[in-house]
Amino acid sequence: MPTATRKPTKSSTFQLRINPDIRHQAESVFAECGLTLSQAFHLFLQQSINVGGLPFLVVRDAGKTLRHEAERRLFDALREGEASAERDGWVAEEAVLSEFGMQP
Repeated sequence: MPTATRKPTKSSTFQLRINPDIRHQAESVFAECGLTLSQAFHLFLQQSINVGGLPFLVVRDAGKTLRHEAERRLFDALREGEASAERDGWVAEEAVLSEFGMQP
């Protein structure tokens, strides 16, 4: 009889020293997301594994860098949408609204 595959249990303990004010602020942020500090840290580690590095930019002006990347992606998507419409034909706004059950 085959045995069921079991998920590994969380059995490793990790300790770190952190500024109490930083900890409380972080706990408040994570609580608003429905997470404990431990759960948020686990997510950070998993996402680091998923992306093969830090799951966020570490640069002097991360906000500006992220904004430029978001703008680049937005304009790329807009250009692709326009090219698709020219290639495959434009769709009337009324048809899109009707498809989603919305009133024009």
